[in-house]
Amino acid sequence: MRPELIVLHYTGMADCAGARARLCDPVAEVSAHWLIDANGGAEQLVDESLRAWHAGAGAWRGRDDVNSRSIGIELDNPGDRPFTAPQMLTLETVLRGIFDRWSIPKAGVIAHSDLAVGRKIDPGPRFDWRRLALMGLSVWPDAPGRNAPLAESLDAIGYPPADAAQRLAAFRLRFRPGARGAETETDRRIADAVARLPG
Repeated sequence: MRPELIVLHYTGMADCAGARARLCDPVAEVSAHWLIDANGGAEQLVDESLRAWHAGAGAWRGRDDVNSRSIGIELDNPGDRPFTAPQMLTLETVLRGIFDRWSIPKAGVIAHSDLAVGRKIDPGPRFDWRRLALMGLSVWPDAPGRNAPLAESLDAIGYPPADAAQRLAAFRLRFRPGARGAETETDRRIADAVARLPG
């Protein structure tokens, strides 16, 4: 299918060489279109017109088989540290190129944790989604919205059906990193604002 989503991941491995080896090993049955190392080097591993095995089980906006309709970008990061400035700059360049080639809207840039609620957490709470939004490469609310039911907002954003606590955790990973505990009015207002963003 024509790509309509871009899924961001972290490699979760000790180094980029090991991640590349795994992504290129047929036995591992995992792959991605792009790999960006911590120094800002980018390598295309799979042609963007072909299916890569990066998303796994999950769904977004009511549709599953995300692998068949998305481009996967792996960021060299074990998951316990911030993403480097050179890496983020390269990611921005790669995203602009994908946007130009496939006309994917900025709302189509999602986290692995968004589509695989309760199963994946990458690219994790250290990834700077607001920075991408300020560059016009993702979405971020300018101000809180209404105190609307959280489940309805998460449905409208695109999160798949799952346990309520798991969906809240996935939403917070992206839009309220560091937030813990029970659902709050802040969660509801931010989710409503995200749900109302264009694209």
